[in-house]
Amino acid sequence: MRILDPTCSARSIWFDKDNPHVVHCDMRSGDYSKEYYKGRNLNIAPHVQMNFVYMPFPDSSFDMVVFDPPHYERLGNTSALAARYGKLFPGWEDDIHAGFDESWRVLRDGGVLIFKWSVTDIPLKKVLELAPPPLFGHTTGSNSQTRWITFVKFKEILE
Repeated sequence: MRILDPTCSARSIWFDKDNPHVVHCDMRSGDYSKEYYKGRNLNIAPHVQMNFVYMPFPDSSFDMVVFDPPHYERLGNTSALAARYGKLFPGWEDDIHAGFDESWRVLRDGGVLIFKWSVTDIPLKKVLELAPPPLFGHTTGSNSQTRWITFVKFKEILE
């Protein structure tokens, strides 16, 4: 099984941060511990440094994509949260839409796309307008702010 995480940041959602089946990607790379997290580790070390709006992988090359893009719009450029998770910029709708398109493109037929979103700044409904139709989802987090949504790239049924 091949799994893609196109927005890995510090791999904080992963229990096994070095699972050999996962290709971790991010547009950033480096150790941000000193600037933002004194005494705490914030090392962003992707296997592939790239932007999720254009993924350098062939079509249908992954069985699963875990898409956890930046979801904060109202953060300062030098805030610790922006360093940890990234930040949305003006025109973010185009970027998120392109991220879904690229995730869908690299996902094989029958593959699963897991999407994580925090509704702190932007409602999920607005984001799902940019996505393929979801299959199901779940709310988590200490204040019920995090949404996990599952998509399946169903192979067309031939009659």
